[in-house]
Amino acid sequence: MKAVVALGANLDNPQAAMDMAVALLAEATDLLAVSAFHQTKPVGGPAQPDYLNAVCIIDSELPPHDLLSVLQGIEKSMGRVRAEKWGPRIIDLDLITYGEIVSEDSHLELPHPRAHERRFVLEPWLEIDPEAQLPPHGRVDKLLENLPGDNS
Repeated sequence: MKAVVALGANLDNPQAAMDMAVALLAEATDLLAVSAFHQTKPVGGPAQPDYLNAVCIIDSELPPHDLLSVLQGIEKSMGRVRAEKWGPRIIDLDLITYGEIVSEDSHLELPHPRAHERRFVLEPWLEIDPEAQLPPHGRVDKLLENLPGDNS
């Protein structure tokens, strides 16, 4: 099943962290596409360095919670510490969509509940999938058109 995964990093060496996360995703799943890395300003949280962000499209047959566990395992193996909401991080992997699955449990919300508001997710996603759709919000290109100004 096709999944969209957003990546972000802003500590230590973000370029190396992003490269490593993509390589680990390729080992754990069928990596179909990777966007360019985009430098973006942080959204929310404390003062912190700019991020590198990207989006990958993968294929997996794992159940949704198992795929989430794979993503969190990659984060943990790379030294991710969940100390502060929206705080700086060595790596962040967010499951944005997984096929047509809708999940609203406390461990996994699908589609990602804030993806439609985040330019740093939508722009790289559109780059690798011009026909992308974010249920229930619609086409990613239209969502981007409707985002105000430089909203990251």
